[in-house]
Amino acid sequence: MNLFPNEGQRRTMFPVCRDQIFFAHAGVTALPQFVADAVCVYTQQSSRNAQEFGDVLREVKDARQVCARFIGANPDEIALLGPTSLGLSLFANGLDWQPGDEVLCYHGDYPANVYPWIDLRRRGVTVRYLEPSAPGEITPDLVAAALTPKTKLVALASAHFFTGYRIDVEAIGKLLHERNILFSVDAIQTLGAFPLDVEKAHIDFLSADAHKWMLGPLAIGIVYVRKAHFERLRPTLLGAWNVISPNFNALDEIRFVPSAQRYEPGVLNIAGILGMRAALSFFHAQGPDRIAARLLELKAYLVPRLTALGFQILGPDHKSPAATCITTFRHEKASSTALFTALEKKRIVASLRHDREGRDYLRFSPHCYNTEEEIDTALGVLRQGIS
Repeated sequence: MNLFPNEGQRRTMFPVCRDQIFFAHAGVTALPQFVADAVCVYTQQSSRNAQEFGDVLREVKDARQVCARFIGANPDEIALLGPTSLGLSLFANGLDWQPGDEVLCYHGDYPANVYPWIDLRRRGVTVRYLEPSAPGEITPDLVAAALTPKTKLVALASAHFFTGYRIDVEAIGKLLHERNILFSVDAIQTLGAFPLDVEKAHIDFLSADAHKWMLGPLAIGIVYVRKAHFERLRPTLLGAWNVISPNFNALDEIRFVPSAQRYEPGVLNIAGILGMRAALSFFHAQGPDRIAARLLELKAYLVPRLTALGFQILGPDHKSPAATCITTFRHEKASSTALFTALEKKRIVASLRHDREGRDYLRFSPHCYNTEEEIDTALGVLRQGIS
């Protein structure tokens, strides 16, 4: 189901294809041309006008609506902030924690979704870790078994950055909602790859930067706070943009604006916002379900061929409902570091990752514009490297 059968069109829309094979979207994406254009147009306009020229605030409002539609939220529940760690830190620091409250998280998650929570220990919060049987394999049953009457919040990633294991967000969200436990989601490894509806998943807080699967710029993303929690989650960054300041004059009290703008303290990353909007418009046009299907199709093509070459796959295989297009693997006959170097020499961009024991792995994370032919080329390099 090649979404871009016209190779000329594919190379025009995704210029990285012209001289590289890019399999590192779980890291930092290369920008599509339409995203780069949106950023550049704004930047050029800003050389002839003030950076907040006439249409900018209207464009920001439209971007909020695009982001809200993308995750099934209300525009008033969207703050336009990045990176992901900023949103997660706002969640961790803004709640009224009491000594003895518990947070449940996973120590094996990406550090951005670990450190904000373990820092709460200094406020008397008990931080407890989920212990899955395999890296990232967090199931609803595992979560349910770990809950206690003191659990106030569960913080999880929608998919594991290393193994690609995708959690059942809706099932976990439902069981937490039924127990009146808050649910915070680091969604950076699935937004842009798989559809998500924050209402159906009963998500209370979500943060995801645009620079991975959303194909957007760095340091801009979607921060979602359920409107019912605005008073419960106090903004911890304060400025003239989120605190009511008539005619930019400070009052003698702190009163926040009545939307998720309350989490945006000052001027916004307009160039990033417009680039992200262009990226999300692409996903709306293509259809999130079609993109997800294409990613799983690429996974189904890659994994059996890696296995046939003797590679060990870490994480779910292509048949698992927890699969993503992240595929992490290694071979007993060759170091992954050496294979990574061989791929680099052929201008094939992958990721080199290490587990807690120091073992090195390759991680491929192709996106919907990648092709089976590109996978075959990469497999050829790997085949030579292990022979």
